[in-house]
Amino acid sequence: MKPLLTTIISKRSGLIAPVLIIGSLFFTACSEPPKTKPLSVLPAMKISDVGELTTTPFPGRARAGKEVNLSFRVTGSLIDFPIAVGDQVEQGQLVAQLDPKDYISALGAVTGQLNRAQASAKRAEGDYVRINRVYAEDPGATSETALDLAKAARDSSRASVMSMTNAVTQAEDQLKYTSLLAPFSGVIVSTYVENFETVIAKQPILRLLDPSSIEFVISVPESLIVYSDYADSVEVTFDALPDLKVPATIKEVGREASQATRTYPVTLVMQQPKGAEILPGMAGTAVVSGRLPDSAQRSGIEIPATAIFAGEDTSKSYVWIIDPETKVLSKREVEVGQFGKTGVLIRSGISVGEWIAVRGVNSVREGQQVRIADYSGKGAAL
Repeated sequence: MKPLLTTIISKRSGLIAPVLIIGSLFFTACSEPPKTKPLSVLPAMKISDVGELTTTPFPGRARAGKEVNLSFRVTGSLIDFPIAVGDQVEQGQLVAQLDPKDYISALGAVTGQLNRAQASAKRAEGDYVRINRVYAEDPGATSETALDLAKAARDSSRASVMSMTNAVTQAEDQLKYTSLLAPFSGVIVSTYVENFETVIAKQPILRLLDPSSIEFVISVPESLIVYSDYADSVEVTFDALPDLKVPATIKEVGREASQATRTYPVTLVMQQPKGAEILPGMAGTAVVSGRLPDSAQRSGIEIPATAIFAGEDTSKSYVWIIDPETKVLSKREVEVGQFGKTGVLIRSGISVGEWIAVRGVNSVREGQQVRIADYSGKGAAL
């Protein structure tokens, strides 16, 4: 298109001023297509058979079966610190000692107070018995008020004895706490103080590990955690020992998923293998093998509850099916069964191999194209 040349005549001067209107640029700008809106990212998962559980590696890291930071329960000055990093210690062995002089003195003081309280209580008890006998034999020989006062003195002295007995017990405990003993057999891996330092109660003194048994923590997606009860065997392979497969057992299954990854912590336990040593901190992978029994009274596919939504007819349930090629959403009705430990059982409507949206299902629409964000979990056909 050619530029248009127009003239503007000034009313005051009569001058003619040419104005060039770049029409071609104007229309070109107007004809530019609108910017493409970015596709919504939708967390999704692929429905797969439970048999894949036997080949799925779960990364994790080893830690000692028992590990603890030891500290004193009282404050004092170290006078004996006979251990060093790398030392093997036995259960009950002395690993640190505070100067006990102040605590011995405190115990002696409260023990003396207890003895005085016991003597006073003995006198008060005798006075009450004597006055009570006199009052019973001849009420006129003494007053009821005197009897009440004797009884109150006896009860007060008994309370004093009880209080001082508790004080002596506490002082004995304080004295006992000046000795730090190993709660189990293991190896010293860290020390945090030097001998003759003054330390306070609950200040870490040393770190003790028991490497005879090793724990291995893995993170399992919520779509697979339900099958932990059906695990037959677990094998762990460590990066530092690639040719060694260590058998393990499930010790503990977490019941709360991580808010960030939606995975559950599962703790495995194993013994040290012969001919090798697994050290705390070693990285590796665990493979869990298991199958549901034929007698299991469950059938269907378990998916996260967040994948299900209702339409206009609230009596029906739906999921979003994602075409893996076009990434286009289509709504599909499903038959919902019972609730599992971490999801919902779908009896019909979806099949192994299909992709479904698992989050954000109420913020998308039919026919919408999305980007799939791998949910890092696998549905499982039962």
